Amino acid sequence: MRKLVAALCFTAMCAVPAFASPPRILEIGANEQVWFEEDHTVPMVALSISLPAGSGYDPAGKAGLAALAAYMFNEGAGPLRSEDYQRALADRGIQLSIAPDRDYLVLSLTMLSSQSKEAFRLFALALQHPRFDADAVARVRVQMLQSLRQDASDPAAVAGDRFYKVYFGTHPYAHAVGGDEPGLEHIGVADLKAFARDHWVKGGAKIAVSGDVDPATLTTLLKSTFDALPAAVPAPPPPVLHAGAPGESVVAMAVPQPTAVFGLPGLSRADPDYLAAYVANHIVGGGGFSSRLTDEVREKRGLTYGISTGLSDFHGGGLVVGQVATRNDAMDASLAVVRHVLADYAAHGPTQAELDDAKTYLTGSYPLAFASNAGIASQLNSFQRAGLPLDYVARRNGLIRALTLADVKRAAARLFDPARLTVVVGGSIAVASTGHKPARKPASRG
Repeated sequence: MRKLVAALCFTAMCAVPAFASPPRILEIGANEQVWFEEDHTVPMVALSISLPAGSGYDPAGKAGLAALAAYMFNEGAGPLRSEDYQRALADRGIQLSIAPDRDYLVLSLTMLSSQSKEAFRLFALALQHPRFDADAVARVRVQMLQSLRQDASDPAAVAGDRFYKVYFGTHPYAHAVGGDEPGLEHIGVADLKAFARDHWVKGGAKIAVSGDVDPATLTTLLKSTFDALPAAVPAPPPPVLHAGAPGESVVAMAVPQPTAVFGLPGLSRADPDYLAAYVANHIVGGGGFSSRLTDEVREKRGLTYGISTGLSDFHGGGLVVGQVATRNDAMDASLAVVRHVLADYAAHGPTQAELDDAKTYLTGSYPLAFASNAGIASQLNSFQRAGLPLDYVARRNGLIRALTLADVKRAAARLFDPARLTVVVGGSIAVASTGHKPARKPASRG
């Protein structure tokens, strides 16, 4: 056992991403941030791009506009209708993924290096000349509406949707990324074209590339893709002023296993305690089977199969959000344990052994995020969205190792006060056998 622990510690001390060449910055234009890792090991190129086009920019009454525009990205461009555009990608083995979120639209492209020129041409065509054909818009809209209706019977989706409404109030982050039925029904082709014109822009774009391409060729490909786009940088969503609504609410559903989504105000990525908060969260709820919540709620009491927490660092404000699903006669007990664990953790923080284990895992697993071209591009792009400098890639593990027990205790005390907990349950809750009835209120589906 001692040999195993020693091996993990040694691995953690040596764990740094193994790049073929260190990531560097490419200059292609003002307000366009490009990070590039050149690697000719395999004939592949991966691209990850974040555009200021998330659901936080949806106008009032048209929730879902950013997502509908995003899902139209591969539905035809220039002279190519939807089926022609998608066939052009498939015939060349080009993989395109589309992921709208609250701040950004993240687009990922993976291709053989021999197909780079054609892949960038097709990508540029979609950015610069989206078609938004009426029949394709109608089809994608129906798909999104069907997804919303399916989610209405899923307690986890219902609780999550209602949680963001309760937590963010009137802020644009409050509505679901995929919008709602009234919003989707009121979005027209003119809305989609206007949104793409204003948000599929080079101003504020975050671009990360990894793989088998030289800097000169990549610069030419990127400039041909982005130079024609508008340079204006959209104003970011406003800061979050309404951070949470402490208490419990229930969205009644006739299901045997309700789901609770719970959250606390978090820290912005620029906060000096953010990295300590990241480690603190790993210990209490982010570390899977090794977390305190899993140990107390699942292992010791058998109340759930899984419980977890995570940090969300939205542009307008940070958030800690967690989730637990259990029997309807065990939800009260599960949430009581969650509150007890968080209260103890806020008051006393982690032990030195917990901190040492967390550092070993977080630093030792870090290189796994850079195991492929797609992984490298994705990880670099996530750091760009967080506003981190390029040298953070190399410094990150050292910063985690330098955290002291006092640092992580301070972050735990700032984050995990259960008195600030906002809880939304999707499902029905049986009255606890103890007769204890937590103060809670019904929540509508709106």
